[in-house]
Amino acid sequence: MESKEFIKKFSSKYLWGNILAMIAVIILLCAGLKFGLDLYTHHGQSILVPNLKGMQYENARRLLEDDGLRIEVSDSGYNKLLPADCILAQTPGTRDRVKSGHVIYVTVNSPHSPMIAIPDIIDNSSVREANAKLTAIGFRLLQPQLVHGEKDWVYGIVSRGRKLFAGDRVPVDIPLMLQIGDGKFDQGSSDVDYTDPSQSEGDQDEFQEVSGPDNNEAPAKKGNKEATKGGKIDESGINDY
Repeated sequence: MESKEFIKKFSSKYLWGNILAMIAVIILLCAGLKFGLDLYTHHGQSILVPNLKGMQYENARRLLEDDGLRIEVSDSGYNKLLPADCILAQTPGTRDRVKSGHVIYVTVNSPHSPMIAIPDIIDNSSVREANAKLTAIGFRLLQPQLVHGEKDWVYGIVSRGRKLFAGDRVPVDIPLMLQIGDGKFDQGSSDVDYTDPSQSEGDQDEFQEVSGPDNNEAPAKKGNKEATKGGKIDESGINDY
């Protein structure tokens, strides 16, 4: 192909028209994509999250739906000073800005106090360790009850007059009382005298050893009279009078 023909085709209006049309299509596609994404993601638009703490769940739901937001319960807690179904916490927090349709996760107040299992602390820990474990999981402790035993050692747990054991599930708002040793375990008197026979000196056995009847001797006849005190017995077993 000669150079003149190549230049002539390159400068053709048809060729440049197609090139310009392709460029225009690409620009339109990019602009449409950007506009569509902005429209879909609500670019530049945000909603201020209201403070929901202390509100009833239904009231909070209506408030968020009016603002174009959604609500979902993610957890529950317990506060005896607040009514049931009251919102205790929220995520995102107050004054945060979110897009329309965003989900606000809330924690609501349970109508009943949670049941928590008693940890394995009975006869297994000191009073300091027991206090730390029980208060960490939310229990409230009363003044401990002293019992005979090793000082500051936990021997039991009592709640409302009932003895509890490891694994028992009780409401967390019920107070607990620890039974701890008073340190007088070794000072108490014992009713049993534990005497080591090997350490006793001069003790004599009060019992006398007697020999049994000779197997070769014939038993006394039933008709014989019982020997009187001080009487002699002959070889035949008959008393001498």
